[in-house]
Amino acid sequence: MLDKQLVYDVLTAALATGGDLAEIFMENTVKDNITLTNGLVEKANWGVDYGLGLRIITGTNAVYAYTNNTSRPSLMRLATDAAQAVKASIKGEINIKGVITLDRSERLKYADTIVIPPEKVAKTDIVERLRAASAASMAYDPLVTQTSNGYASVTQDVFIANSNGLWAEDRRVRTRVLVQAVAGDGNEKQTGYEAPGAKVGYELMDAINIEALGTKAARVAVTMLKADYAPSGKMPVIVDNAFGGVIFHEACAHSLEATGVAKGASVFTGKLGEKIAADCVTAIDDGTLTGEWGSLNIDDEGGKIRRTTLIENGVLKSYLVDYLNGLKMGMPSTGSGRRESYRFAPTSRMTNTYILNGNSTTEEIIANTEHGLYAAQMGGGSVQPASGEFNFAVLEGYMIRDGKIAEPVRGATLIGKGHEVLMDIDMVGNNFAAAQGMCGSISGAVPTNVGQPMVRVKEMIVGGRK
Repeated sequence: MLDKQLVYDVLTAALATGGDLAEIFMENTVKDNITLTNGLVEKANWGVDYGLGLRIITGTNAVYAYTNNTSRPSLMRLATDAAQAVKASIKGEINIKGVITLDRSERLKYADTIVIPPEKVAKTDIVERLRAASAASMAYDPLVTQTSNGYASVTQDVFIANSNGLWAEDRRVRTRVLVQAVAGDGNEKQTGYEAPGAKVGYELMDAINIEALGTKAARVAVTMLKADYAPSGKMPVIVDNAFGGVIFHEACAHSLEATGVAKGASVFTGKLGEKIAADCVTAIDDGTLTGEWGSLNIDDEGGKIRRTTLIENGVLKSYLVDYLNGLKMGMPSTGSGRRESYRFAPTSRMTNTYILNGNSTTEEIIANTEHGLYAAQMGGGSVQPASGEFNFAVLEGYMIRDGKIAEPVRGATLIGKGHEVLMDIDMVGNNFAAAQGMCGSISGAVPTNVGQPMVRVKEMIVGGRK
């Protein structure tokens, strides 16, 4: 932690040639990872990421610099060099602003209650639990030929201060487990996986049934290995809950981030108050949820985390806005400024982003679908945020015939445009669930939750081989 005088001196030096706001983001992050292949330890890594980023905002532009040397000479040199870059960008009269300092009683300090700190856990316990998942996968079916199981914990201590008087500290502890099974028959291979995580300590391991996860991953892999290939064409598609929300996250919610909206690189630019989805769709971003993977106490600009309604009954209510892009848009921050580490300047990002429950049951949705595809689990994909065009793989899929789930199919992909899919959702279930992921953007990879209940899209393009 930096002392008050050094913080004041760095911020003052950063504003010495002009600028409206100077900001320090400092972190000390401890990472612990263990990976097993077929029940044997393959990798065990432990490390510390430490450093400081300095941002100077002038108008709607910014200069960003960072270092992992936080000695006084190093930080003063960093501030001076950054200030010179600001000077070169200013045309006209330079206005030198002062730095507001706070008494210690006004400083904000946050930390979650962690039941089992990751640093207190024996590595042998982690390995044995991961082996239990591997054994469960292998025991499911002889077609399971390989398992990969991993554990990761991250403890991130951050300090944020700026020239407007902000002084905040936060401790963030996250734990995640990966359970993966591969089923093979000759040259054919299929994969099933589960990857639960939360903003908690090692108590996560007591909250999950790791053997059941191993069995489920194996079941998906074996089922898809035995399945025929999916048909192609336009048809109704039912996307189930949890990671099914990745389509909304990637193809729609990214286009609601001010990163793209502020420069007009989003299909939703200028559409606040307009209808952009079906009446049955309400979506939120909520970083305040206790213990959830994407939650925070403060964002990476020191801003207040909040629950933001993005879409309400089909109407666009808000964007996700960080401080700098808010200046460009004339809008206040929604507490959405995030970054992977001190090496990245913050920008607008999601936290826990969901489509909320609707009024239909899963049985009603399936029974009301004469023919189509049921995407029980989604996999990875690609998306163009500016246009919303996407292509996502279906990890576990089934045909629907005569209102019933029928035979499994593999190799299905869902193709479309996010804003069109939002309008074509005609049924929303009541079985909401969330899933965890790492979201990449220009400020690096950050932990985010995706989620939704089961939804039906009345027509989508399904890519397949039949």
